[in-house]
Amino acid sequence: MSRSLRVADYIAQRCAEAGARHVFLVTGGGAMHLNDAFGRHPQLTPVCFHHEQAAAMAAEAHYRTARRLAVLNVTTGPGGVNALNGVYGAYVDSIAMLVVSGQVKRETYLRNFPQPLRQLGDQEVDIVSMARPVCKYATTLQDPQAVRQVMDRALFLATSGRPGPVWIDVPVDVQSTQIDPEQLPGWNEDDRQALLDDPGLCPNTRAWLAQPPRRQFAAELETLTAALAAARRPVLMAGTGVRLAGMQEAFIALCDKLGVPVVTGWNAHDSLTDDHPAYAGRPGTVGDRAGNFAVQNADLLIVLGCRLNIRQVSYNWRSFAASARKFMVDIDAAELDKPTLSIEHKIHADLADFIPAWLARLEAYAPPAAHTDYLRWCRERVARYPVVDATQRTSDRPLNPYHFIELLFAGLDRNAVVVTGNGSACVMGFQAARLQAGQRLFTNSGDASMGYDLPAAIGACIARDRQPVICLAGDGSLMMNLQELQTLVGYRLPVKVIVLNNAGYHSIRQTQAAYFQDNMFGIGPDDGVSLPDFVALAGALGIPARRVDSADSWQAAETSALLAGPGPALIEVVVDPAQAFSPKLASRKLPDGSMSTPALDDMSPFLERAELAANRLDG
Repeated sequence: MSRSLRVADYIAQRCAEAGARHVFLVTGGGAMHLNDAFGRHPQLTPVCFHHEQAAAMAAEAHYRTARRLAVLNVTTGPGGVNALNGVYGAYVDSIAMLVVSGQVKRETYLRNFPQPLRQLGDQEVDIVSMARPVCKYATTLQDPQAVRQVMDRALFLATSGRPGPVWIDVPVDVQSTQIDPEQLPGWNEDDRQALLDDPGLCPNTRAWLAQPPRRQFAAELETLTAALAAARRPVLMAGTGVRLAGMQEAFIALCDKLGVPVVTGWNAHDSLTDDHPAYAGRPGTVGDRAGNFAVQNADLLIVLGCRLNIRQVSYNWRSFAASARKFMVDIDAAELDKPTLSIEHKIHADLADFIPAWLARLEAYAPPAAHTDYLRWCRERVARYPVVDATQRTSDRPLNPYHFIELLFAGLDRNAVVVTGNGSACVMGFQAARLQAGQRLFTNSGDASMGYDLPAAIGACIARDRQPVICLAGDGSLMMNLQELQTLVGYRLPVKVIVLNNAGYHSIRQTQAAYFQDNMFGIGPDDGVSLPDFVALAGALGIPARRVDSADSWQAAETSALLAGPGPALIEVVVDPAQAFSPKLASRKLPDGSMSTPALDDMSPFLERAELAANRLDG
């Protein structure tokens, strides 16, 4: 005999069956049956936050860390609206997430009526119309009997192809409706036409379903392998798609087999350790000189799972690897065709299929001498142009931020996870970190929102079964989700919050100094953006805290004890706000107001023209 249950309980059960173990949420009346169902399910653990944006960011980081689907549960109106920023970050960074929101009763749901009202139900908002552009799939479940079909499609789409968030909006009267699970119609994954007819799909998802990645690419592999053999200066570039495809180990085997210079794209630096013999740097607008020299001198560039966004190729994208024959492998065909790229060989494939197939094709391959010579040249540039040099390793107070990043990573365990916010924490952190095997370093790249650091570190910590996580946050960024310090306290999570105190919004300070020097404001305590005493604030919440401003105070026993202790801790690191991002690509403002951007290898502070020319290989 079948058992009747609420729609909300069915949704919770399907989440558990899909592998979810945590539900990140802020409770609310519009989601009351969903809240109750998630809280009752024996395989699901609710994690409560003080803001829905933070809950969404935590769910996003949970998937990054564990590759396990996380559930976000929010209420109607402000609950869903607050979550959008974190969900958008998951969408552009290809992170799977299931969002289940509460909605008003169907009898007061405005979309069911013709009148052009602004609102009908209490706290009502048309969240699906807002969410659909930043979700693979977004729909309102108005028919309780359709819940299985909707869950089938949502769970399939979240993790299939290019991962991303899906959103199911559930009216409160539907949440409580009793259903018989055995009588529910479902959806078969082979019935792609029915899915294509679903209005809940976003355009990118619809395009992927209409043109899925190829599973066979023998001809492309022959062309690529022949191009590799003919090249004198090949470079392999890895993006976040390598890890998202579960191909990290296979990628390292590929690097070992090819014997060519390997560079890592933005937010994918933990794909390859600094001590790997093929490591050749981190190219991009705020990358390093060595990585950009490697790419700009290449005659063959092979891009695996990196969408080559503007931060990677710059606004002068026409000069990106201009002399190279380019092969790009991506699971999203739209990324291969975007107007900021010129790719000769576009391979629409899942790296989970492509990398093993290429490794098999390369079984008898041995790198030619020219590749070894170019790898040696690139490795020499890594040694010659370090991000952190002797001028930054001083005992001066305040501490140089690049020197601090060097000290931080030198003392981390081999399995450390470091989550950063946007701004100085990720730019300087990504440039200067020396990464070891097993370590993770990430932020949200596409959204690049301030305030990501703390909630994402919480999500990563939960994904690691409460193992310690380093949260590297700028003082301005931390303020955006400061309330989640109390979440650390409430759950006693061993997140070690390291606050870079550089007196406010350092990225914007540099922009204003470069282009609006006579009108600098909204960047720090002297011009409108006040900041608290973070150590005192942490103390008020019961978080052990300490302030350091030198290498000696960072390396002191008291600091080490805070980092090693149980539960949360906060260390405020006072760093020199005079230290700009270095190196970086610097645009010039022309008399007509337009901006001119140099090629990626011509980074600020600018090298002598003769030295730059010596690093540009001919032919």
